[in-house]
Amino acid sequence: MILPPMVGIPLMIAATAIGVTLIYASILDAKERRVPHKTWRLALVIAVPAAVWVYGLTILADWRTAAAYLVLVAVFCGFFYFFQAVNLFGGADAYALIIITACIPFYPLEPYFGASPLGFFPFSVLTNAVLINIAAPVAIFAKNILEGNRAPVPCLLLGFPVDGRSIQNEFGFVMEDIEEAEDGRLARRFVGFTESLGRIVRGERRLYTKDLRLHPNDYQRELALYRKAGKVWISYGIPFIIPITAGFLTALFMGDILFVIMKAIAGM
Repeated sequence: MILPPMVGIPLMIAATAIGVTLIYASILDAKERRVPHKTWRLALVIAVPAAVWVYGLTILADWRTAAAYLVLVAVFCGFFYFFQAVNLFGGADAYALIIITACIPFYPLEPYFGASPLGFFPFSVLTNAVLINIAAPVAIFAKNILEGNRAPVPCLLLGFPVDGRSIQNEFGFVMEDIEEAEDGRLARRFVGFTESLGRIVRGERRLYTKDLRLHPNDYQRELALYRKAGKVWISYGIPFIIPITAGFLTALFMGDILFVIMKAIAGM
Protein backbone atom coordinates (compact mmCIF):
# COMPACT_ATOMS: atom_id res chain seq x y z
CA MET A 1 0.00 0.00 0.00
CA ILE A 2 1.80 3.09 -1.29
CA LEU A 3 -0.06 6.34 -0.69
CA PRO A 4 0.35 9.33 -3.01
CA PRO A 5 2.64 12.05 -1.55
CA MET A 6 -0.31 14.42 -1.01
CA VAL A 7 -1.67 11.91 1.52
CA GLY A 8 1.48 10.13 2.70
CA ILE A 9 3.47 13.25 3.62
CA PRO A 10 0.77 14.78 5.89
CA LEU A 11 0.30 11.38 7.55
CA MET A 12 4.05 11.11 8.18
CA ILE A 13 4.06 14.60 9.68
CA ALA A 14 1.21 13.59 12.00
CA ALA A 15 2.91 10.28 12.82
CA THR A 16 6.18 12.04 13.68
CA ALA A 17 4.47 14.52 16.00
CA ILE A 18 2.42 11.81 17.70
CA GLY A 19 5.36 9.36 17.89
CA VAL A 20 7.65 11.88 19.59
CA THR A 21 4.85 12.79 22.03
CA LEU A 22 4.19 9.12 22.79
CA ILE A 23 7.85 8.58 23.68
CA TYR A 24 7.80 11.64 25.96
CA ALA A 25 4.50 10.55 27.52
CA SER A 26 5.94 7.07 28.18
CA ILE A 27 8.89 8.61 30.04
CA LEU A 28 6.53 10.79 32.09
CA ASP A 29 4.23 7.89 32.93
CA ALA A 30 7.13 5.63 33.90
CA LYS A 31 8.55 8.25 36.26
CA GLU A 32 5.44 9.96 37.62
CA ARG A 33 2.52 7.67 36.63
CA ARG A 34 0.81 10.75 35.23
CA VAL A 35 0.57 12.30 31.76
CA PRO A 36 -0.98 15.81 31.78
CA HIS A 37 -3.32 16.68 28.91
CA LYS A 38 -1.05 19.56 27.91
CA THR A 39 1.53 16.95 26.86
CA TRP A 40 -0.51 16.41 23.67
CA ARG A 41 -1.10 20.04 22.69
CA LEU A 42 1.77 20.46 20.23
CA ALA A 43 1.10 17.06 18.65
CA LEU A 44 -2.56 17.99 18.17
CA VAL A 45 -1.68 21.36 16.64
CA ILE A 46 0.42 19.52 14.06
CA ALA A 47 -1.58 16.30 13.58
CA VAL A 48 -5.16 17.60 13.41
CA PRO A 49 -4.70 19.87 10.35
CA ALA A 50 -2.78 17.06 8.63
CA ALA A 51 -5.61 14.61 9.40
CA VAL A 52 -8.27 17.05 8.13
CA TRP A 53 -6.30 17.40 4.90
CA VAL A 54 -6.07 13.60 4.51
CA TYR A 55 -9.77 13.06 5.22
CA GLY A 56 -10.70 15.80 2.76
CA LEU A 57 -8.60 14.31 -0.03
CA THR A 58 -9.93 10.82 0.68
CA ILE A 59 -13.54 11.99 0.56
CA LEU A 60 -12.92 13.74 -2.77
CA ALA A 61 -11.15 10.66 -4.20
CA ASP A 62 -13.52 7.93 -2.94
CA TRP A 63 -16.27 8.95 -0.56
CA ARG A 64 -17.36 5.34 0.06
CA THR A 65 -13.91 4.31 1.28
CA ALA A 66 -13.69 7.50 3.32
CA ALA A 67 -17.09 6.76 4.91
CA ALA A 68 -16.02 3.22 5.82
CA TYR A 69 -12.87 4.47 7.51
CA LEU A 70 -14.75 7.24 9.31
CA VAL A 71 -17.11 4.62 10.73
CA LEU A 72 -14.10 2.57 11.89
CA VAL A 73 -12.58 5.66 13.47
CA ALA A 74 -15.83 6.48 15.30
CA VAL A 75 -16.24 2.90 16.55
CA PHE A 76 -12.66 2.62 17.79
CA CYS A 77 -12.73 6.04 19.47
CA GLY A 78 -16.02 5.15 21.15
CA PHE A 79 -14.55 1.82 22.27
CA PHE A 80 -11.52 3.51 23.84
CA TYR A 81 -13.65 6.17 25.52
CA PHE A 82 -16.00 3.54 26.97
CA PHE A 83 -13.12 1.49 28.37
CA GLN A 84 -11.70 4.61 30.01
CA ALA A 85 -15.12 5.50 31.42
CA VAL A 86 -15.43 2.10 33.15
CA ASN A 87 -11.81 2.35 34.38
CA LEU A 88 -10.44 -0.46 32.20
CA PHE A 89 -8.08 1.98 30.48
CA GLY A 90 -6.19 4.83 32.07
CA GLY A 91 -7.10 8.30 30.89
CA ALA A 92 -3.71 8.83 29.23
CA ASP A 93 -3.92 5.43 27.49
CA ALA A 94 -7.38 6.15 26.07
CA TYR A 95 -6.37 9.68 25.05
CA ALA A 96 -3.32 8.37 23.19
CA LEU A 97 -5.31 5.69 21.34
CA ILE A 98 -8.08 8.14 20.41
CA ILE A 99 -5.55 10.63 19.01
CA ILE A 100 -3.80 7.91 16.99
CA THR A 101 -7.13 6.62 15.67
CA ALA A 102 -8.52 10.01 14.72
CA CYS A 103 -5.34 11.42 13.17
CA ILE A 104 -3.69 8.41 11.46
CA PRO A 105 -6.35 6.14 9.94
CA PHE A 106 -4.04 4.82 7.19
CA TYR A 107 -0.49 3.49 7.25
CA PRO A 108 1.70 6.56 6.61
CA LEU A 109 4.27 4.39 4.82
CA GLU A 110 4.70 0.80 3.74
CA PRO A 111 6.06 -1.10 6.79
CA TYR A 112 8.85 -3.66 6.41
CA PHE A 113 6.54 -6.70 6.63
CA GLY A 114 3.72 -4.99 4.78
CA ALA A 115 0.43 -3.51 5.93
CA SER A 116 -2.43 -5.69 7.19
CA PRO A 117 -5.22 -6.47 4.69
CA LEU A 118 -7.59 -4.15 6.57
CA GLY A 119 -5.18 -1.26 6.10
CA PHE A 120 -6.47 0.39 9.30
CA PHE A 121 -3.37 1.63 11.11
CA PRO A 122 -4.93 2.10 14.61
CA PHE A 123 -6.00 -1.56 14.70
CA SER A 124 -2.41 -2.65 14.09
CA VAL A 125 -1.22 -0.30 16.84
CA LEU A 126 -3.71 -1.81 19.29
CA THR A 127 -2.97 -5.45 18.45
CA ASN A 128 0.77 -4.82 18.55
CA ALA A 129 0.44 -3.11 21.94
CA VAL A 130 -1.59 -6.01 23.36
CA LEU A 131 0.86 -8.63 22.04
CA ILE A 132 3.86 -6.69 23.36
CA ASN A 133 2.12 -6.29 26.72
CA ILE A 134 1.62 -10.07 26.92
CA ALA A 135 5.39 -10.52 27.10
CA ALA A 136 5.47 -8.88 30.56
CA PRO A 137 3.35 -11.55 32.35
CA VAL A 138 5.48 -14.30 30.79
CA ALA A 139 8.66 -12.69 32.13
CA ILE A 140 7.06 -12.12 35.56
CA PHE A 141 5.90 -15.74 35.74
CA ALA A 142 9.41 -16.98 34.95
CA LYS A 143 10.88 -14.67 37.60
CA ASN A 144 8.42 -15.91 40.25
CA ILE A 145 9.11 -19.57 39.43
CA LEU A 146 12.88 -19.06 39.56
CA GLU A 147 12.60 -17.26 42.91
CA GLY A 148 10.25 -19.88 44.35
CA ASN A 149 7.38 -17.46 44.97
CA ARG A 150 4.11 -19.25 45.70
CA ALA A 151 0.70 -17.88 44.71
CA PRO A 152 -2.28 -18.69 42.46
CA VAL A 153 -1.22 -18.89 38.82
CA PRO A 154 -2.91 -15.61 37.78
CA CYS A 155 -0.97 -13.82 40.51
CA LEU A 156 2.27 -15.45 39.39
CA LEU A 157 1.62 -13.96 35.94
CA LEU A 158 0.59 -10.49 37.05
CA GLY A 159 2.55 -9.66 40.17
CA PHE A 160 5.35 -10.37 42.61
CA PRO A 161 6.08 -9.94 46.34
CA VAL A 162 7.82 -6.84 47.65
CA ASP A 163 9.10 -5.82 51.08
CA GLY A 164 6.15 -4.53 53.12
CA ARG A 165 8.41 -2.05 54.89
CA SER A 166 9.12 -0.18 51.64
CA ILE A 167 6.03 -1.00 49.60
CA GLN A 168 5.24 2.67 49.07
CA ASN A 169 8.45 3.02 47.06
CA GLU A 170 7.32 0.43 44.51
CA PHE A 171 4.98 0.87 41.53
CA GLY A 172 1.86 -1.26 41.26
CA PHE A 173 -1.48 -2.17 42.81
CA VAL A 174 -1.76 -4.18 46.03
CA MET A 175 -2.96 -7.68 45.20
CA GLU A 176 -3.76 -8.85 48.75
CA ASP A 177 -6.39 -8.06 51.34
CA ILE A 178 -4.68 -8.23 54.75
CA GLU A 179 -6.50 -8.03 58.07
CA GLU A 180 -5.33 -8.50 61.66
CA ALA A 181 -7.33 -10.78 63.97
CA GLU A 182 -7.90 -10.06 67.65
CA ASP A 183 -5.10 -12.48 68.58
CA GLY A 184 -2.66 -10.52 66.41
CA ARG A 185 -2.44 -13.06 63.61
CA LEU A 186 -2.76 -11.84 60.04
CA ALA A 187 -5.46 -13.11 57.71
CA ARG A 188 -4.52 -12.51 54.11
CA ARG A 189 -5.97 -13.48 50.76
CA PHE A 190 -5.26 -12.71 47.15
CA VAL A 191 -7.71 -10.52 45.26
CA GLY A 192 -8.46 -12.47 42.07
CA PHE A 193 -8.65 -10.98 38.61
CA THR A 194 -12.46 -11.29 38.42
CA GLU A 195 -12.93 -9.64 41.79
CA SER A 196 -10.44 -6.92 40.93
CA LEU A 197 -12.19 -6.28 37.61
CA GLY A 198 -15.54 -6.12 39.39
CA ARG A 199 -14.20 -3.52 41.79
CA ILE A 200 -12.93 -1.42 38.89
CA VAL A 201 -16.26 -1.58 37.05
CA ARG A 202 -18.08 -0.57 40.26
CA GLY A 203 -15.79 2.45 40.48
CA GLU A 204 -13.98 1.24 43.59
CA ARG A 205 -10.37 2.36 43.68
CA ARG A 206 -7.69 -0.28 43.88
CA LEU A 207 -4.99 0.53 46.39
CA TYR A 208 -2.05 1.85 44.43
CA THR A 209 1.40 2.05 46.01
CA LYS A 210 1.57 5.66 44.83
CA ASP A 211 -1.35 6.43 47.17
CA LEU A 212 0.68 5.02 50.04
CA ARG A 213 3.62 7.19 49.05
CA LEU A 214 1.72 10.44 48.51
CA HIS A 215 -0.80 10.10 51.37
CA PRO A 216 0.86 8.02 54.10
CA ASN A 217 -1.27 9.58 56.85
CA ASP A 218 -4.41 8.24 55.17
CA TYR A 219 -3.03 4.70 55.09
CA GLN A 220 -1.28 4.30 58.43
CA ARG A 221 -3.29 1.15 59.24
CA GLU A 222 -2.46 -0.46 55.89
CA LEU A 223 1.22 0.47 56.10
CA ALA A 224 1.42 -1.04 59.59
CA LEU A 225 -0.18 -4.27 58.34
CA TYR A 226 2.19 -4.44 55.37
CA ARG A 227 5.22 -3.96 57.62
CA LYS A 228 3.98 -6.76 59.87
CA ALA A 229 3.24 -9.01 56.88
CA GLY A 230 6.86 -8.84 55.72
CA LYS A 231 6.17 -9.50 52.03
CA VAL A 232 3.15 -8.17 50.14
CA TRP A 233 2.13 -9.01 46.59
CA ILE A 234 1.62 -6.18 44.13
CA SER A 235 0.77 -6.19 40.43
CA TYR A 236 3.47 -5.04 38.05
CA GLY A 237 3.24 -1.33 37.36
CA ILE A 238 4.20 -0.96 33.71
CA PRO A 239 1.97 1.82 32.27
CA PHE A 240 0.05 0.64 29.21
CA ILE A 241 1.16 3.73 27.33
CA ILE A 242 4.60 2.14 27.01
CA PRO A 243 3.25 -0.88 25.06
CA ILE A 244 1.08 1.57 23.08
CA THR A 245 4.21 3.49 22.10
CA ALA A 246 6.01 0.28 21.20
CA GLY A 247 2.94 -0.89 19.26
CA PHE A 248 2.81 2.42 17.40
CA LEU A 249 6.48 2.29 16.38
CA THR A 250 6.40 -1.38 15.37
CA ALA A 251 3.19 -0.88 13.36
CA LEU A 252 4.73 2.14 11.64
CA PHE A 253 8.03 0.55 10.65
CA MET A 254 7.52 -3.23 10.89
CA GLY A 255 3.79 -3.80 10.36
CA ASP A 256 1.04 -5.74 12.10
CA ILE A 257 2.63 -8.39 14.38
CA LEU A 258 -0.54 -10.50 14.48
CA PHE A 259 -0.79 -10.48 10.68
CA VAL A 260 2.90 -11.46 10.39
CA ILE A 261 2.35 -14.36 12.83
CA MET A 262 -0.73 -15.53 10.93
CA LYS A 263 1.18 -15.40 7.62
CA ALA A 264 4.03 -17.42 9.15
CA ILE A 265 1.61 -20.05 10.46
CA ALA A 266 -0.10 -20.26 7.08
CA GLY A 267 3.30 -20.60 5.39
CA MET A 268 2.77 -17.56 3.22
